[in-house]
Order: sequence, then structure tokens, then C-alpha cells
Amino acid sequence: MAAGHGRVGVRRHTQQDSAVPDTAPQPQATEAPAAALAALREAMARDGALPLDRRRALLRDLAALLLRRADDIAAAIDADYGGRCIEESLLAEVKLTVDAARHAAARLHRWARPRRVGVPFPFRPARAAVEPVPKGIIGIMAPWNYPLQLALLPAVDAVAAGNRVAIKPAEATPRTAALIAELLAEAWGEDIARVVQGGPEVAAAFAAQPWDHLVFTGGTETGRRVMQAAAANLVPLTLELGGKCPALVLPGADLARATGAILAGKIVNAGQTCIAPDTVLLVGHAPEEFAAACRATGLGLPETVVVNDRQAARLDALCQGARLTPLAAAGPGRRRALALAEAPPDHPLHRTEIFGPVLAVQPLPDLDAAIAWIAERPRPLAVYLFGAGPEEEARIAAGTRSGALVSGRCLEYAAFPALPFGGIGESGFGRRNGEAGFLEFSLLRARVAQGGWSLSRLLDPPRGARARALIRRILR
Repeated sequence: MAAGHGRVGVRRHTQQDSAVPDTAPQPQATEAPAAALAALREAMARDGALPLDRRRALLRDLAALLLRRADDIAAAIDADYGGRCIEESLLAEVKLTVDAARHAAARLHRWARPRRVGVPFPFRPARAAVEPVPKGIIGIMAPWNYPLQLALLPAVDAVAAGNRVAIKPAEATPRTAALIAELLAEAWGEDIARVVQGGPEVAAAFAAQPWDHLVFTGGTETGRRVMQAAAANLVPLTLELGGKCPALVLPGADLARATGAILAGKIVNAGQTCIAPDTVLLVGHAPEEFAAACRATGLGLPETVVVNDRQAARLDALCQGARLTPLAAAGPGRRRALALAEAPPDHPLHRTEIFGPVLAVQPLPDLDAAIAWIAERPRPLAVYLFGAGPEEEARIAAGTRSGALVSGRCLEYAAFPALPFGGIGESGFGRRNGEAGFLEFSLLRARVAQGGWSLSRLLDPPRGARARALIRRILR
């Protein structure tokens, strides 16, 4: 789900960068990031931390409002894209966010309960516990490819943990950004959430603020610049970045079922999803067999367009020199058919995240070669497996590193609200969703109540010969 957000310091041009579509209104700067942070700090100082019942009410209010305004949300995203599948927006943007808010609201009291821990014998009697407390003000930088979901899912986690939030939506989806501001003003109010709109300069200023935690979803190179900006204020980060998520099809796979699952995941949002299958690694199956099975699925034309002309031109440049096999006739405008791509080993398709309706195909001789292919590249958000038995899956799990290891389907695991979601290495770090997201935006504070006397007091200064002898005896 990672995608380009905007400039942080300098304008980037990556596979996930985007310009505002030609017909879209230009983003208008609203409240400055520093002013939003100051207003939220003032609200926190005046009203204090959000009590649990207030957090639950805020989450439920947001879920109810999103359901009431679902058609407006889908229409805004469709207009920003110039052709976004309504059903994809209703499921991936509205339903997924509503489920996350309801999941958190139902479990919040259990997550927030202090947890008693043991006290070593020399310090008894004493009581010790770990309690999650809010970090404070959370900054969220959201991308264009899932503009509502990836703005509000971190916000759900942050508010569940008792924080206030400031959100910088993507400038490439200005209608959706304006709607997010309207929705949050109604559901939560400006003392809880602020929305900062504007272009790359606003994004750069947002990343440089002294938030209590900063969330960025976008491309890896921009993530590095966000991290540099945050380092000046020692701001902790959650980064959800990109990567080449491989789909490994082994000899034991039912090719018809595997291709159906892979294409069903790839075709969503025209492949503009950070956890979309990027490259199919074929072991024991010929590329021609795989292509025939893909054509038999009938899943050749996405219902969503490539978001803008810049993305379309980037895909064209990336695929130069590769052999493309379209699975359908192209639609009007930027509605591109899904294409299979075969390319030499040193081709950019094998190094660069595709982020569009192109699926690279790489035949490999055996499972060891497939594990090596994955291990030699930056660690992805997900590895998808088809036809792996228990022993093979164990070998893949031991030989690779990824944010998720999924058998049988693609993408859908990200809609499980109880599963932690995030990357590793160049695909990011930190976790969101459910209890993992609650803990990500909580400070785990130690609480200790000491007793009146304990054996450890024998070692208090000033220490004489008896204390020194006791220390040496303990060490032996």
C-alpha cells in the first residue's frame, strides 16, 4: 500500500511518485504543520490524555460516519484517479478502516490494562507493572494509492492509544484530502485531529516537526529523507515502504488456482499496491504454461486506471527491453491491461518495484534458487507461496525475511485487523493494526511501588566490609 507522497527536501521521481492528475484541482495549503502541532499540544495541555471511554466513542463515531459517507468517499477517490473502481474503494478504503476502528474499540480496555510483572526476591515486598500510556501527538504522512485507508488506519491506532493526530494527506488526491479533513472535523473535532493540506513544501515542513511519533507511508528513497528530517528532533518513526513482493509457485501448486489468486491480488487498484505480487518465481512450471493459465482466468483488465500520466510514462520506461504479454486489450485512457513481463537478469524490472499492472515472471530451477533470489534482494513486505508443503514452507521461512509469509492468496492478509502489518529493512519498520498498532503509539511506562524494607537495603551505602563480602558472595 506504500506509494509516493511528496517531496521531503527535494522532489523525488520513483516508481511510487505521482503528480496530480491533469483534471484535478491543485492542492491548497491550509494550516501550517507547526500551527497544527501547536494547537494539538495546547488541547492536550488543557484537556489531558483521552480517557478510555472517550477513545472508544471516537472510534465508533468514525466508523459510523465512514459508513454513512461511503459513497462520497468512493466518488472523491474516483474523481482524483480519473477512474477508480467503486467496489475497490468501498472495500479497501471504507470497510477495512471501519473494521479496524471497531476491532480496536471492542478490545481497547484489555489492551490498555496495566500488566503486573514479577519482582526479584531481594526487592520484595514491592509491586511492579507495565502500563501503556499515550505518546502525545502523532504525525501521519499518507500516500495517494489508498488515500483514505492509509491516512486513517494509523490514526485509528494512535487515537486508540490515547493520542491526538495530525494528518498530511497526499497532494495527488486533493479531493480525498479535503474530504478527510471534513470527516475528521465532524467525527473527532479539531482538538483531536488536524488535517494539513498542501504540496511538497508542506510535506517537507510536516516531516521536520517535533512530533512525538511520525508515520510515513511511501517510497523507500523518500522514507530515507523522512528519517533524516525526523532525526533532527529524535522523533520515533513508523515507515511503511515498498518492495518487490514475490509469489513463489512450486511444482506442487495447482496452476489454475495459483494464477487465479495471484492475478486477483495483482489486479486490485491496477497493481498500485505495495503488497501486490510483483514477480512470479516459477519452479517446475514453464512460463508458457503460466501465461496460458493466466489467460484462462479472464482477469486481464483492471477496473482501476493507472493514476496519472507520470505513472504511465514511468511504467513504459521501466518495461523497455522486456517481452510483454498482455492478458487483454487495453481500455480507454490510462486503463491498462495486465501484462506478463519476461526480461534478462540484469533488467531494471528485476531490481525496481513495478507498482502497476505489470507482472514479472522469472523461471528458476529449484527451491534453493528461489530462496536465494528472494534473499539476495531487499526484504519485501510479503512473500506469497503456492504449492508449498510443510517442509518447503519451513525452508522458505528460515531462508528469507519479510513482513509476512502468506500461503494460498495475496493481499487479503492486510485486511485481518488482529494481524500486525509492516515491513523489514527497505520495506520499512514498525507495526500497525490492532494491538500491535496500539503498542506502536504507546509508551510502555514502568510503575513500581517499593515496600518499606527489603534484603536489597543491606547493600545501601555506606558499605562496610560486611556489604562488600556479601556482594562478592552474590557474584560467585
